[in-house]
Amino acid sequence: MQDSGRDFHKPVRRPTDDLDRLFGAHDPAEATRVAHSTAAALLSRVRADPDAQTVDRLVSFTRTHGIHDIAELWSRAPARSLPGALWNLYLLQLMIHRDPATAALLYERGRVEIVSVDPVVAGAPVPAGPEELVATVDRILRGVFEGDFAVALDRAAAFCRVQASGATHIADDYEPTEPGRATVLTTRASRLATIAADLAACAALWRGDALT
Repeated sequence: MQDSGRDFHKPVRRPTDDLDRLFGAHDPAEATRVAHSTAAALLSRVRADPDAQTVDRLVSFTRTHGIHDIAELWSRAPARSLPGALWNLYLLQLMIHRDPATAALLYERGRVEIVSVDPVVAGAPVPAGPEELVATVDRILRGVFEGDFAVALDRAAAFCRVQASGATHIADDYEPTEPGRATVLTTRASRLATIAADLAACAALWRGDALT
């Protein structure tokens, strides 16, 4: 099982001089402005006319182009903002795509252990294997562009909470014999829980017309 906490590190490459100038590396206010304006422009344009091919390209963006271009735009934005929400969604999708077998293991354990409606809200089939989990996270991201944005965020948050539950319980299993692996899983659970809380907060802000 590959469960390195590196899945959640922001893989931001060192910008070139041109990118420094473009994104205002020496001007945090300009970087913030670019992050918010690009996120708002992308979301409003696509949601106004959710062409299937455009949505397909956006859902598969990281598989085609990697995470770096998105990271340059949105990874430094506050987590509870529109660009921060989009960054966390793409980061979640990348984690599932990179290691669907581990994701499925954590999700299934979490589904069994968690005492909440989160598995129902997340919408994965029961049981969910690697392919089903990849399809589920892609459907969640698709909902960002052609469905109810707040519902998509709530589904992603629920998905993360189920995964976090699974990671926590499997970490407990490993603690007596493989404490190092248990630590990695505990870190992963904590990161997933944080993402879940941020996405849920973003959903509430969106419903209140306050997510910018």
